[in-house]
This record gives sequence, structure tokens and C-alpha cells, in this order.
Amino acid sequence: MRKKLSSIGNSLGIVIEKPILELLDIDRETELDLRTDGERLIIEPIRGARRARVKTAVRRAMAAHDATLRKLAK
Repeated sequence: MRKKLSSIGNSLGIVIEKPILELLDIDRETELDLRTDGERLIIEPIRGARRARVKTAVRRAMAAHDATLRKLAK
């Protein structure tokens, strides 16, 4: 399947058709992991234990860099 990116505000997005979402059990509430191997964009749902590890890592990063992130937000 070939797709083109669509404009969404100042960003670009891709529409994923309903049959693919159903096949992968993904809905609008599903958190997704986006990464690249340098040539491909890889999108995977975050589920179960992995989701807990991601949340823990985010909390640690936020705690460690709270002051810097607050300055950047201003």
C-alpha cells in the first residue's frame, strides 16, 4: 500500500485505514512508539509491561530535567 502525507496544521500526518487499525487492535487511545532505523519509520503500539517501562522512564527523565524543561517551555 502506498500513502502520501497529509497536511495537519503545521505538521504532516498519515491516515491509517480502519481495517488495519482493527487488525492491530489500535484505536485513538492507543499509545504508539515512533522510531526510525535511519531508513524506515517504525510505528508500534505500546502495551502491557512495555507501557509501564516507558512511563517509568518518562517520569525519571522529567524529574531529572524538570528545571530545564520548564525554562524551555517559557
